[in-house]
Amino acid sequence: QVQLVESGGGVVQAGGSLRLSCAASGRTFSSYGMGWVRQAPGKEREVVAAIRWRGCSTYYADSAKVRFTISRGNARNTVSLQMNSLKPEDTAVYYCAADTSPITRVGPSGDAIYDYWGQGTQVTVSS
Repeated sequence: QVQLVESGGGVVQAGGSLRLSCAASGRTFSSYGMGWVRQAPGKEREVVAAIRWRGCSTYYADSAKVRFTISRGNARNTVSLQMNSLKPEDTAVYYCAADTSPITRVGPSGDAIYDYWGQGTQVTVSS
């Protein structure tokens, strides 16, 4: 069984920073990239940032550009998300996800498809 475990969430004031980390454990698997997906109460799920291992290509949602940075860790299947200049609208549960396909897949809603998901970590930004 594959497990993705997020860490680093918490409560921070607007303008502050947080660093989220994600590591895989359990059964060994090969991924081609990982991403961070967030969901706030009453809102659609949003892929905030994603990275593909080949070429280290990255994707950022418009809401995350400039402020967030996704990076791969040194260990296999690990990824981090550095979040700066946080805003109250960044408040959400952040999920780490892994993609085992060599080709990026997109679902009907236009969101990337991931195969493994973490349990999520709460990020709360107070105004």
